[in-house]
Amino acid sequence: MSQQPDIDIDYLSRLARIGLSSEEKEAFSGQLVKILEYFEQIRAVDVTGVAPTAHAFPLHNVLRDDVPEAPLTREQALRCAPAHRDGQFVVPKVVEDA
Repeated sequence: MSQQPDIDIDYLSRLARIGLSSEEKEAFSGQLVKILEYFEQIRAVDVTGVAPTAHAFPLHNVLRDDVPEAPLTREQALRCAPAHRDGQFVVPKVVEDA
């Protein structure tokens, strides 16, 4: 990069809603400069004729087709339940009485 960018660490930390010590501000400032220099290297690469992509490799849906089937009967669903009563699942109480 031809010149070091002027980075306002105080402004960035307010945007991120994080508090930074003076040592952290100095360290992050140097790190951000290196990141911006790396972006300049990437910007220099000629990508003429390269189609934009979201992934390096094509992604394919590996799930099966969603085909409607007969639903489970109540007995089939309750068969795997650890506890059931009167045709319903029994679960631990999660709401306290006031």
